[in-house]
Amino acid sequence: MPDVALPTGLDPAALDAIAAGRHGDPFAVLGPHPTGDGIAVRACLPNADRVEAAARSDGRRLGTLKKVHPAGVFAGVLNEAEPYLLRIGWPDGAVQETEDPYGFGVLLGDPDLHALAAGDPEAVRRCLGSRVVTIDGVEGTRFAVWAPNASRASVVGEFNSWDGRRHPMRLRHHGGVWEMFIPRVADGALYKFELLDRHGNLLPQRADPLARETEMPPRTASVVPLPLPFRWTDSEWMQGRSDRQATSAPISIYELHAGSWLHGDDGKPLGWDGLAERLVPYVVGMGFTHLELMPVTEHPFTGSWGYQPLGLFAPTARFGPPEAFARFVDSCHRAGVGVLLDWVPAHFPGDAHGLHRFDGTALYEHEDEREGFHRDWNTWIYNLGRTEVVAFLLASALEWLDRYHIDGLRVDAVASLLYRDYSRGPGDWIPNIHGGRENLESIAFLRRLNTLVAERHPGAVVIAEESTAWPGVTAPTTDSGLGFSFKWNMGWMHDTLGYMARDPIHRKHHHNAMTFGLLYAFSERFVLPLSHDEVVYGKGSLLGRMPGDTWQRFANLRAYFGFMWSSPGKKLLFMGGEFGQEREWSHDAQLDWHLLDDPLHRGVQRLVRDLNRIYRAEPALHRRDAEPSGFTWLVADDAEASVFAYLRHGGDGDPVILVVCNFTPVPRLDYRIPVPDRTQWQPILNTDDRIYGGGGIVGSTPPVVDTAGSTRLVVSLPPLSAVIMRQQQGL
Repeated sequence: MPDVALPTGLDPAALDAIAAGRHGDPFAVLGPHPTGDGIAVRACLPNADRVEAAARSDGRRLGTLKKVHPAGVFAGVLNEAEPYLLRIGWPDGAVQETEDPYGFGVLLGDPDLHALAAGDPEAVRRCLGSRVVTIDGVEGTRFAVWAPNASRASVVGEFNSWDGRRHPMRLRHHGGVWEMFIPRVADGALYKFELLDRHGNLLPQRADPLARETEMPPRTASVVPLPLPFRWTDSEWMQGRSDRQATSAPISIYELHAGSWLHGDDGKPLGWDGLAERLVPYVVGMGFTHLELMPVTEHPFTGSWGYQPLGLFAPTARFGPPEAFARFVDSCHRAGVGVLLDWVPAHFPGDAHGLHRFDGTALYEHEDEREGFHRDWNTWIYNLGRTEVVAFLLASALEWLDRYHIDGLRVDAVASLLYRDYSRGPGDWIPNIHGGRENLESIAFLRRLNTLVAERHPGAVVIAEESTAWPGVTAPTTDSGLGFSFKWNMGWMHDTLGYMARDPIHRKHHHNAMTFGLLYAFSERFVLPLSHDEVVYGKGSLLGRMPGDTWQRFANLRAYFGFMWSSPGKKLLFMGGEFGQEREWSHDAQLDWHLLDDPLHRGVQRLVRDLNRIYRAEPALHRRDAEPSGFTWLVADDAEASVFAYLRHGGDGDPVILVVCNFTPVPRLDYRIPVPDRTQWQPILNTDDRIYGGGGIVGSTPPVVDTAGSTRLVVSLPPLSAVIMRQQQGL
């Protein structure tokens, strides 16, 4: 190497650093730079044979760049100061023409950098990631990544043979953001970021944390997304969404794992377009109001069911490109079905291409594993005390609500966020600043999330999967609550499923398991969940947990559904439960649709459809879900007979609904139920009806007045059944 300055003004030490891909400020060296001799142009193009500069206007040659370093650094002087192209000759004879990426100025303005540093989630969405843009009349892609502790960041991809020396980025020091515009890189291009840590060590190539599209797992590259927004046709749905998702609205949710609902003729899961064609009509026909998708944010391990995501801005490529997902949501909305998305801000996996020690430091997670590592799930916990991390997660939430018209987020593992000692023993966790176990940073994050969603997307809902008795989960943030729209009622699920799994002869000893939930049913706005969690890890299916012979198992399940759909709270049922799936759910196999050849399974499916129809049609079953005045016990203490009876009330003028459940296989003839007046009652659903596979034992008589002067309804209760009756008005 020469030991004097080159005619192009390039210092030998800088030349070595550029050639090695270790220069901290490549824009200070590469690209065009005025000198006393003209415009010095320098380019790092490893493996290139020859390079010349050509006028962008007419292609004429402006000068030749000579190789000044054997690793592929070229330099030359142009006598004309006009926009130029690099004309690159490669060993295979190919000639590439492109604008010089180092000929463009800074990309992000100071206001954007200040907003990023201040934790503005809209700045995260606007500035970071990859975006097809036109700069100075040149089309290409702008890349930006937050990596404040890296000593070098490069964009690598198919367009530069994944060589980190080709496109090292510019560091914008104020925000810790690296940026670069690469001409002629279009949507669909694969890319990653290659980083050196603060000590100069090369890190594994990273996927873009802000990638809007990814390649198909197990491959892990990010994809430059389409620049044009999707054309939505769901304006009618969006305009009426607030009413459809109000606390007083009927909300019945079909929880779905997209990869195992139904497979195509090729034996593979349906893509988004196939699901739009097959799933949406099914959900509409079954009467569900909403779909809840188990996480479809991109995730490396299929067996995590999406609950260990790394691509919080990208729909998984397993089912098609992002525009196909948008088409699916649009189809749901046009059919009158809302779409909820499981969203996971509590933790992330440690895959080498992901967020863990992203720039060589604990950037997204905590440094101390007592705060930053989930032993239960072998995952890392987001550092919600860091402004930029909070902004990243909030930006993800807004992305799904904004870009994909998602109607709500179900936030996974909220309990693990709220408690610093979650699943940790003494001495294995760090108290908060007051010495307590509450995670103050997470609480602030959740409140900000719910406030932001309410402000930016009125009518969208945020649902908490929270398994403890944390107070005020659905209370307004202005009243010191967390501000969620709804909370999963895990206690109700645990108690009632435990009761139903018992032999009916023992149920009288556990009668309060079915009544206890009503003591707190109105303390929050609840969803009653029979989710995927109840049909995995050796628990078997819902039907498999019911006791007795075949007839009794089906009767128990039907009665349980009747109890659930008539109880206060919104409804959620995991796919397969609606027709009595026999085996435990497997994410690798489709549901056992052949079971519908059996009349008993078809009967369960028809019952769920009819329950949804009645639930939506009868205001008393949903209008006062979160109000104590919406529910009245009539029989709550008949443990010996295992009978429950209650009223559901709607608004003024709405017919009252009476529900009677018999959880023994013994018919109860002439059973007397105290009712408030001499109203006539019309049965509108009986889970023991023959059309559902039951025995068809039905019957009731008008109210009679006994000698004590009280009004009692005399009914014949079928075994293992729930009977729903409507108040007859005007009689």
